[in-house]
Amino acid sequence: MTTTPPPEPTAGPRARILVVDDEASLRRVAQYRLQEAGYEVSLAEDGMKGLEAFETFAPDLVITDIRMPGMSGHDLVAEILRRDSSAPVIVVTGHATVNDAVRSMRAGVADYVMKPVSWDEMLVVIAKTLSAAALRTENRQLRSALVERSRFAEIAGTSGPMTALFRQMERLLDVDTIVLLQGESGTGKELVARALHFQGRRSSGPFIAVNCGAIPNDLVESQLFGHERGAFTGADRLHRGSFEQAHGGTVFLDEIGDIPLHAQVSLLRVLTERRVTRVGAENSIPVDVRVIAAANRELETAVAEGDFRRDLYYRLAVVPLRLAPLRERGDDVLILAESFLRKFAGREIAIDADAALALRNYGWPGNVRELENAMEQVVVLGSRGDILRSADLPIRIREPLHSLPAVDDEFPSAGVSLEEIEAHWIRSALSHTNGNRTHAARALKITRQALLYRMDKHGIVFPRAAHPGEDEAAELPA
Repeated sequence: MTTTPPPEPTAGPRARILVVDDEASLRRVAQYRLQEAGYEVSLAEDGMKGLEAFETFAPDLVITDIRMPGMSGHDLVAEILRRDSSAPVIVVTGHATVNDAVRSMRAGVADYVMKPVSWDEMLVVIAKTLSAAALRTENRQLRSALVERSRFAEIAGTSGPMTALFRQMERLLDVDTIVLLQGESGTGKELVARALHFQGRRSSGPFIAVNCGAIPNDLVESQLFGHERGAFTGADRLHRGSFEQAHGGTVFLDEIGDIPLHAQVSLLRVLTERRVTRVGAENSIPVDVRVIAAANRELETAVAEGDFRRDLYYRLAVVPLRLAPLRERGDDVLILAESFLRKFAGREIAIDADAALALRNYGWPGNVRELENAMEQVVVLGSRGDILRSADLPIRIREPLHSLPAVDDEFPSAGVSLEEIEAHWIRSALSHTNGNRTHAARALKITRQALLYRMDKHGIVFPRAAHPGEDEAAELPA
């Protein structure tokens, strides 16, 4: 009799299968047949050990007996699906009944096989189950990709800096080269990273974004590389880090300049070896990811100041891309403003000449993000008509700082107080930015820390932004 050859495992890294059964002979046969078919196998002799293996082995598929001493297969399935509702499970039993089948299928198992097991049949069921699970994952990722692609209209512009950026991005879509995005906060670095992923050859894989600056220093390695159960206090279950989650896709490391030095060493090793070691683990795991990093601060300066490793900087800056601030992008501000108005109003809104002039002349310290927020404010609080007028704009945009007065050729005989001039323009900047110290510092072309120092020096007390969150909580770094 000719038997059907076992199907090949799914493409990519070998699928991992966990077999839970109290019969030692069945476990031995299962291990032999599954390994022969190209799968990676872990065995457990009862439900409790199966649950432990589910956490540590992280299988792609679980095969479990129903009737076992201690924790039954039904209870094991329920606990596995409570921890991961998408985990594919096949149940096997020698005591098949209609009730068992109904109960198992209602619990969410993928399939049901009776003993004695025909391994030719079982391998077909396994391949079908893994294929269905992969298809569900791919569908979720494609739906996510469609949602994300709708945001790419915000990377708009015809200015020289944007045209150059688009040319560079086009060349980076189908390669795995590490990309370092640098630019001020609000310039759209994450949108560019998403475009490189979702329009590139890894678009069907996951896109995992990590804000390195928002992770507590002692948890950075756990977040990025994962940890084993019991690796530290509070680690009550296995955690797959961002690099593992991004396997087959892209990991976006935002605010990379804020990663602590101790984690920079581990990150450099991962970028070099393409393997991660979970915290508390002895063995490393291969990962296939594309890395895109982003920084608001100049990393070369951070290297010079000893805050960032030089070797890590060179590893990340294989292809550095600079995102120009909005103030350097000319009429792009009008293209973006029209796009945001359409987004928030649901209709076309024209921009009159005075409003267009105000939008062009404003410095946009918060870049594209500030423009988006301003256009949302216009739609919510401004004119309900189909034309955006200057009067509809926030006061800081329609009434920017006046130009400095011209310097007379002849110095005044009475002299002039530089202290009074400095204090005057600090008060004027604060007034025109509604007390927002970061925006005032940008308008004065100094750092926020320098502005605070000079305010204290001149005894300037100025009310903070009128609404909570408009100053310290919502300001961009100076």
